[in-house]
Amino acid sequence: MLSIRVTATISSSSTLFFTNSKKLSNKFSYISNPSNNSSKPIKWNCKNSRMESSKSSFVTKASAQPLTNPAELIDSVETFIFDCDGVIWKGDKLIDGVPETLDLLREKGKRLVFVTNNSTKSRKQYGKKFETLGLSVNEEEIFASSFAAAAYLKSIDFPKDKKVYVVGEDGILKELELAGIQYLGGPEDGDKKIELKPGYMMEQDKDVGAVVVGFDRYFNYHKIQYATLCIRENPGCLFIATNRDAVTHLTDAQEWAGGGSMVGAILGSTKREPLVVGKPSTFMMDYLADKFKIQKSQICMVGDRLDTDIVFGQNGGCKTLLVLSGVTSLSMLQDPNNSTQPDFYANKISDFLSIKAAAV
Repeated sequence: MLSIRVTATISSSSTLFFTNSKKLSNKFSYISNPSNNSSKPIKWNCKNSRMESSKSSFVTKASAQPLTNPAELIDSVETFIFDCDGVIWKGDKLIDGVPETLDLLREKGKRLVFVTNNSTKSRKQYGKKFETLGLSVNEEEIFASSFAAAAYLKSIDFPKDKKVYVVGEDGILKELELAGIQYLGGPEDGDKKIELKPGYMMEQDKDVGAVVVGFDRYFNYHKIQYATLCIRENPGCLFIATNRDAVTHLTDAQEWAGGGSMVGAILGSTKREPLVVGKPSTFMMDYLADKFKIQKSQICMVGDRLDTDIVFGQNGGCKTLLVLSGVTSLSMLQDPNNSTQPDFYANKISDFLSIKAAAV
Protein backbone atom coordinates (compact mmCIF):
# COMPACT_ATOMS: atom_id res chain seq x y z
CA MET A 1 0.00 0.00 0.00
CA LEU A 2 1.32 3.41 -0.88
CA SER A 3 2.09 5.83 1.94
CA ILE A 4 0.99 9.22 0.70
CA ARG A 5 0.25 12.67 2.05
CA VAL A 6 -1.15 15.16 -0.39
CA THR A 7 -2.35 18.75 -0.24
CA ALA A 8 -4.99 20.12 -2.60
CA THR A 9 -5.82 23.80 -2.68
CA ILE A 10 -9.55 24.37 -2.33
CA SER A 11 -9.67 28.12 -1.93
CA SER A 12 -7.47 30.94 -0.80
CA SER A 13 -8.54 30.34 2.79
CA SER A 14 -8.94 26.59 3.01
CA THR A 15 -6.62 23.63 2.49
CA LEU A 16 -7.74 20.01 2.21
CA PHE A 17 -5.51 17.11 3.23
CA PHE A 18 -5.78 13.55 1.94
CA THR A 19 -3.71 11.25 4.16
CA ASN A 20 -2.99 7.58 3.73
CA SER A 21 -0.57 5.16 5.37
CA LYS A 22 -0.60 1.69 6.86
CA LYS A 23 -1.32 3.18 10.27
CA LEU A 24 -4.10 5.40 8.98
CA SER A 25 -5.69 3.06 6.44
CA ASN A 26 -8.93 3.04 8.39
CA LYS A 27 -9.05 6.79 8.98
CA PHE A 28 -11.29 9.19 7.14
CA SER A 29 -10.82 12.60 5.56
CA TYR A 30 -13.54 15.17 5.98
CA ILE A 31 -14.40 17.19 2.91
CA SER A 32 -16.53 20.27 3.35
CA ASN A 33 -17.36 23.12 1.04
CA PRO A 34 -15.98 26.34 2.56
CA SER A 35 -18.16 28.45 0.31
CA ASN A 36 -21.55 27.22 1.55
CA ASN A 37 -23.36 27.66 4.84
CA SER A 38 -23.37 24.03 5.90
CA SER A 39 -20.88 23.05 8.58
CA LYS A 40 -21.70 19.35 8.32
CA PRO A 41 -19.03 17.55 6.30
CA ILE A 42 -19.39 14.37 4.28
CA LYS A 43 -17.19 11.55 5.58
CA TRP A 44 -15.40 9.77 2.76
CA ASN A 45 -12.85 7.02 3.09
CA CYS A 46 -9.74 8.27 1.28
CA LYS A 47 -7.69 5.11 1.21
CA ASN A 48 -5.22 4.76 -1.67
CA SER A 49 -5.82 8.35 -2.70
CA ARG A 50 -3.41 11.04 -3.77
CA MET A 51 -4.04 14.47 -5.13
CA GLU A 52 -1.82 17.40 -5.92
CA SER A 53 -2.71 21.06 -5.89
CA SER A 54 -3.75 22.25 -9.32
CA LYS A 55 -1.06 24.89 -8.87
CA SER A 56 2.11 22.94 -9.65
CA SER A 57 5.43 23.47 -7.95
CA PHE A 58 7.97 24.12 -10.67
CA VAL A 59 11.42 22.61 -10.47
CA THR A 60 14.29 24.88 -11.48
CA LYS A 61 16.90 22.96 -13.43
CA ALA A 62 19.86 23.58 -15.69
CA SER A 63 19.06 24.34 -19.31
CA ALA A 64 17.73 21.43 -21.34
CA GLN A 65 20.21 19.61 -23.55
CA PRO A 66 19.52 18.54 -27.14
CA LEU A 67 19.08 14.79 -27.47
CA THR A 68 22.39 13.93 -29.11
CA ASN A 69 22.71 10.40 -27.72
CA PRO A 70 19.26 8.76 -27.80
CA ALA A 71 20.76 5.30 -27.25
CA GLU A 72 22.07 6.36 -23.85
CA LEU A 73 18.65 7.66 -22.78
CA ILE A 74 16.90 4.51 -24.02
CA ASP A 75 19.33 2.28 -22.11
CA SER A 76 18.92 4.29 -18.89
CA VAL A 77 15.19 3.66 -18.41
CA GLU A 78 12.72 0.77 -18.49
CA THR A 79 9.53 2.67 -19.33
CA PHE A 80 8.55 5.51 -21.65
CA ILE A 81 5.40 7.48 -20.91
CA PHE A 82 4.17 9.37 -23.97
CA ASP A 83 1.72 12.22 -24.15
CA CYS A 84 -0.51 11.79 -27.20
CA ASP A 85 -1.65 15.14 -28.66
CA GLY A 86 1.38 16.83 -30.21
CA VAL A 87 3.62 13.81 -29.63
CA ILE A 88 1.92 10.82 -31.28
CA TRP A 89 -0.64 12.70 -33.36
CA LYS A 90 -2.09 16.11 -34.12
CA GLY A 91 -5.85 15.97 -34.40
CA ASP A 92 -6.45 12.82 -36.44
CA LYS A 93 -3.11 12.92 -38.24
CA LEU A 94 -0.22 10.71 -37.15
CA ILE A 95 3.12 12.50 -36.69
CA ASP A 96 5.85 11.23 -39.03
CA GLY A 97 8.02 8.39 -37.77
CA VAL A 98 5.86 7.40 -34.82
CA PRO A 99 5.15 3.75 -35.80
CA GLU A 100 8.82 3.01 -36.45
CA THR A 101 9.87 4.68 -33.19
CA LEU A 102 7.41 2.69 -31.08
CA ASP A 103 8.49 -0.52 -32.80
CA LEU A 104 12.13 0.28 -32.05
CA LEU A 105 11.46 0.86 -28.36
CA ARG A 106 9.40 -2.34 -28.06
CA GLU A 107 12.20 -4.29 -29.78
CA LYS A 108 14.52 -3.02 -27.07
CA GLY A 109 12.17 -4.37 -24.40
CA LYS A 110 10.82 -1.05 -23.19
CA ARG A 111 7.39 -0.70 -21.61
CA LEU A 112 5.29 1.96 -23.37
CA VAL A 113 2.48 3.88 -21.69
CA PHE A 114 0.32 6.58 -23.26
CA VAL A 115 -1.10 9.33 -21.06
CA THR A 116 -3.40 12.06 -22.35
CA ASN A 117 -5.19 14.96 -20.67
CA ASN A 118 -7.89 14.81 -23.34
CA SER A 119 -11.01 13.51 -21.58
CA THR A 120 -13.34 13.30 -24.59
CA LYS A 121 -12.68 9.57 -25.05
CA SER A 122 -12.52 6.57 -22.76
CA ARG A 123 -9.58 4.17 -22.76
CA LYS A 124 -11.49 1.84 -25.06
CA GLN A 125 -12.28 4.68 -27.47
CA TYR A 126 -8.63 5.75 -27.50
CA GLY A 127 -7.69 2.17 -28.26
CA LYS A 128 -9.81 2.40 -31.40
CA LYS A 129 -8.13 5.68 -32.36
CA PHE A 130 -4.68 4.08 -32.07
CA GLU A 131 -5.93 1.20 -34.20
CA THR A 132 -7.37 3.56 -36.82
CA LEU A 133 -3.98 5.28 -37.06
CA GLY A 134 -2.30 1.91 -37.61
CA LEU A 135 -0.73 1.63 -34.14
CA SER A 136 -0.89 -1.55 -32.07
CA VAL A 137 -1.52 -0.35 -28.53
CA ASN A 138 -3.16 -2.34 -25.74
CA GLU A 139 -6.00 -0.69 -23.83
CA GLU A 140 -4.10 -1.36 -20.59
CA GLU A 141 -1.31 0.88 -21.88
CA ILE A 142 -3.62 3.90 -22.26
CA PHE A 143 -4.43 6.35 -19.46
CA ALA A 144 -6.73 9.27 -20.27
CA SER A 145 -7.81 11.95 -17.81
CA SER A 146 -11.38 10.65 -18.18
CA PHE A 147 -10.17 7.38 -16.64
CA ALA A 148 -8.18 9.30 -14.00
CA ALA A 149 -11.33 11.10 -12.82
CA ALA A 150 -13.17 7.81 -12.30
CA ALA A 151 -10.10 6.15 -10.74
CA TYR A 152 -9.69 9.02 -8.30
CA LEU A 153 -13.32 8.87 -7.18
CA LYS A 154 -12.97 5.12 -6.64
CA SER A 155 -9.75 5.66 -4.67
CA ILE A 156 -11.56 7.86 -2.13
CA ASP A 157 -14.54 5.50 -1.86
CA PHE A 158 -16.95 7.99 -3.39
CA PRO A 159 -20.31 7.19 -1.76
CA LYS A 160 -22.58 4.85 -3.73
CA ASP A 161 -25.59 7.07 -3.05
CA LYS A 162 -23.89 10.16 -4.46
CA LYS A 163 -23.84 11.31 -8.09
CA VAL A 164 -21.38 13.11 -10.33
CA TYR A 165 -22.43 16.06 -12.48
CA VAL A 166 -20.35 16.00 -15.68
CA VAL A 167 -19.32 19.03 -17.68
CA GLY A 168 -17.61 17.16 -20.47
CA GLU A 169 -18.03 14.57 -23.16
CA ASP A 170 -18.67 10.87 -23.62
CA GLY A 171 -15.28 9.66 -22.41
CA ILE A 172 -15.96 10.74 -18.83
CA LEU A 173 -19.43 9.18 -18.83
CA LYS A 174 -18.14 5.83 -20.08
CA GLU A 175 -15.36 5.68 -17.46
CA LEU A 176 -17.75 6.61 -14.63
CA GLU A 177 -20.16 3.92 -15.82
CA LEU A 178 -17.40 1.30 -15.85
CA ALA A 179 -16.48 2.38 -12.31
CA GLY A 180 -20.08 1.94 -11.15
CA ILE A 181 -20.52 5.63 -10.32
CA GLN A 182 -23.85 7.40 -10.88
CA TYR A 183 -23.73 10.49 -13.09
CA LEU A 184 -25.83 13.08 -14.87
CA GLY A 185 -25.12 15.88 -17.32
CA GLY A 186 -22.60 15.49 -20.11
CA PRO A 187 -23.48 15.89 -23.80
CA GLU A 188 -27.23 15.60 -23.21
CA ASP A 189 -27.15 18.95 -21.40
CA GLY A 190 -25.59 20.56 -24.45
CA ASP A 191 -28.94 21.58 -25.92
CA LYS A 192 -30.44 22.90 -22.71
CA LYS A 193 -31.16 26.59 -22.56
CA ILE A 194 -32.12 28.85 -19.69
CA GLU A 195 -35.21 31.01 -20.12
CA LEU A 196 -34.54 33.97 -17.86
CA LYS A 197 -37.97 35.16 -16.80
CA PRO A 198 -39.12 36.84 -13.58
CA GLY A 199 -39.01 34.48 -10.60
CA TYR A 200 -37.14 31.70 -12.44
CA MET A 201 -34.76 29.67 -10.28
CA MET A 202 -32.78 26.61 -11.38
CA GLU A 203 -32.75 23.67 -8.98
CA GLN A 204 -29.91 21.16 -8.80
CA ASP A 205 -29.88 17.52 -7.66
CA LYS A 206 -28.98 17.57 -3.96
CA ASP A 207 -27.34 14.12 -4.29
CA VAL A 208 -24.53 15.44 -6.51
CA GLY A 209 -21.33 14.92 -4.50
CA ALA A 210 -18.83 15.86 -7.20
CA VAL A 211 -18.65 17.95 -10.36
CA VAL A 212 -16.16 16.72 -12.97
CA VAL A 213 -15.16 19.26 -15.61
CA GLY A 214 -13.33 18.31 -18.79
CA PHE A 215 -13.05 19.50 -22.36
CA ASP A 216 -16.57 20.11 -23.67
CA ARG A 217 -17.51 21.18 -27.20
CA TYR A 218 -21.12 21.51 -26.03
CA PHE A 219 -20.35 23.89 -23.16
CA ASN A 220 -23.16 26.32 -22.35
CA TYR A 221 -24.62 28.59 -19.68
CA HIS A 222 -26.93 25.86 -18.35
CA LYS A 223 -23.89 23.72 -17.48
CA ILE A 224 -22.08 26.62 -15.84
CA GLN A 225 -25.04 27.44 -13.63
CA TYR A 226 -25.85 23.82 -12.73
CA ALA A 227 -22.22 23.04 -11.85
CA THR A 228 -21.98 26.26 -9.85
CA LEU A 229 -25.06 25.44 -7.80
CA CYS A 230 -23.79 21.94 -7.02
CA ILE A 231 -20.36 23.13 -5.91
CA ARG A 232 -21.58 26.11 -3.91
CA GLU A 233 -24.74 24.67 -2.34
CA ASN A 234 -24.33 20.88 -2.00
CA PRO A 235 -22.43 20.17 1.24
CA GLY A 236 -19.01 18.61 0.56
CA CYS A 237 -19.36 18.67 -3.22
CA LEU A 238 -15.99 18.18 -4.91
CA PHE A 239 -14.84 20.24 -7.88
CA ILE A 240 -12.65 17.97 -10.05
CA ALA A 241 -10.91 19.00 -13.27
CA THR A 242 -9.55 16.48 -15.74
CA ASN A 243 -6.97 19.10 -16.76
CA ARG A 244 -6.38 22.83 -17.09
CA ASP A 245 -4.76 22.81 -20.54
CA ALA A 246 -5.05 26.22 -22.19
CA VAL A 247 -5.09 24.83 -25.73
CA THR A 248 -5.54 21.51 -27.49
CA HIS A 249 -5.09 20.03 -30.99
CA LEU A 250 -8.54 19.34 -32.41
CA THR A 251 -7.07 19.57 -35.89
CA ASP A 252 -3.51 19.72 -37.21
CA ALA A 253 -4.15 23.19 -38.69
CA GLN A 254 -4.21 25.29 -35.50
CA GLU A 255 -4.50 25.28 -31.72
CA TRP A 256 -7.97 25.36 -30.14
CA ALA A 257 -9.15 26.48 -26.71
CA GLY A 258 -8.57 23.62 -24.27
CA GLY A 259 -10.27 22.16 -21.22
CA GLY A 260 -8.81 24.89 -19.05
CA SER A 261 -11.28 27.36 -20.54
CA MET A 262 -14.24 25.30 -19.26
CA VAL A 263 -12.60 24.81 -15.86
CA GLY A 264 -11.87 28.54 -15.70
CA ALA A 265 -15.53 29.42 -16.15
CA ILE A 266 -16.59 27.24 -13.20
CA LEU A 267 -13.70 28.50 -11.10
CA GLY A 268 -14.77 32.05 -11.84
CA SER A 269 -18.34 31.51 -10.66
CA THR A 270 -17.53 29.38 -7.60
CA LYS A 271 -14.25 30.97 -6.47
CA ARG A 272 -13.05 27.42 -5.83
CA GLU A 273 -9.81 25.85 -7.03
CA PRO A 274 -10.37 22.42 -8.61
CA LEU A 275 -8.69 19.15 -7.77
CA VAL A 276 -6.79 18.26 -10.96
CA VAL A 277 -6.50 14.55 -11.74
CA GLY A 278 -4.71 14.85 -15.08
CA LYS A 279 -1.19 16.10 -15.71
CA PRO A 280 0.70 17.66 -13.96
CA SER A 281 -1.00 16.18 -10.87
CA THR A 282 0.99 13.16 -9.70
CA PHE A 283 -2.15 11.06 -9.18
CA MET A 284 -1.74 9.32 -12.55
CA MET A 285 2.02 8.86 -12.05
CA ASP A 286 1.46 7.20 -8.68
CA TYR A 287 -1.31 5.05 -10.16
CA LEU A 288 0.92 3.90 -13.04
CA ALA A 289 3.93 3.24 -10.83
CA ASP A 290 1.80 1.15 -8.48
CA LYS A 291 -0.05 -0.72 -11.24
CA PHE A 292 3.05 -1.68 -13.23
CA LYS A 293 5.43 -1.81 -10.23
CA ILE A 294 7.72 0.72 -11.91
CA GLN A 295 10.48 2.64 -10.19
CA LYS A 296 9.93 6.27 -11.13
CA SER A 297 13.66 6.80 -11.69
CA GLN A 298 13.35 4.20 -14.46
CA ILE A 299 10.73 6.23 -16.35
CA CYS A 300 11.18 8.82 -19.10
CA MET A 301 8.24 11.18 -19.62
CA VAL A 302 7.96 12.40 -23.22
CA GLY A 303 5.68 15.34 -24.00
CA ASP A 304 5.23 18.59 -25.88
CA ARG A 305 4.06 20.82 -23.01
CA LEU A 306 6.30 22.31 -20.35
CA ASP A 307 3.56 23.13 -17.84
CA THR A 308 1.87 19.73 -17.91
CA ASP A 309 4.03 16.96 -19.42
CA ILE A 310 7.45 18.07 -18.21
CA VAL A 311 6.28 19.22 -14.77
CA PHE A 312 4.35 15.92 -14.50
CA GLY A 313 7.57 13.99 -15.10
CA GLN A 314 9.68 16.18 -12.84
CA ASN A 315 7.18 16.03 -9.97
CA GLY A 316 7.23 12.24 -10.32
CA GLY A 317 11.04 12.03 -10.20
CA CYS A 318 11.35 10.83 -13.82
CA LYS A 319 13.68 11.73 -16.66
CA THR A 320 12.01 14.15 -19.10
CA LEU A 321 12.17 14.67 -22.86
CA LEU A 322 10.43 17.60 -24.55
CA VAL A 323 9.51 17.20 -28.22
CA LEU A 324 8.98 20.28 -30.38
CA SER A 325 6.27 18.66 -32.53
CA GLY A 326 3.40 20.14 -30.53
CA VAL A 327 2.70 23.21 -28.40
CA THR A 328 6.22 24.22 -27.30
CA SER A 329 8.72 25.77 -29.71
CA LEU A 330 12.48 26.01 -29.21
CA SER A 331 12.19 29.77 -28.60
CA MET A 332 9.60 29.14 -25.85
CA LEU A 333 11.87 26.55 -24.23
CA GLN A 334 14.89 28.87 -24.31
CA ASP A 335 12.98 31.97 -23.22
CA PRO A 336 14.81 33.49 -20.21
CA ASN A 337 11.46 33.73 -18.40
CA ASN A 338 10.86 29.97 -18.71
CA SER A 339 11.93 28.21 -15.52
CA THR A 340 10.78 24.71 -16.53
CA GLN A 341 13.62 22.83 -18.19
CA PRO A 342 13.42 19.17 -19.24
CA ASP A 343 16.48 16.96 -19.21
CA PHE A 344 16.49 16.77 -23.01
CA TYR A 345 14.65 18.09 -26.05
CA ALA A 346 14.22 16.77 -29.60
CA ASN A 347 12.28 17.75 -32.69
CA LYS A 348 9.99 14.72 -32.47
CA ILE A 349 10.09 11.20 -31.07
CA SER A 350 11.39 9.81 -34.36
CA ASP A 351 14.75 11.36 -33.43
CA PHE A 352 15.22 8.07 -31.56
CA LEU A 353 15.54 6.40 -34.97
CA SER A 354 18.96 7.95 -35.44
CA ILE A 355 20.42 5.06 -33.43
CA LYS A 356 19.10 2.66 -36.07
CA ALA A 357 20.68 4.70 -38.84
CA ALA A 358 23.98 4.81 -36.94
CA ALA A 359 23.97 1.03 -36.63
CA VAL A 360 23.67 0.54 -40.40
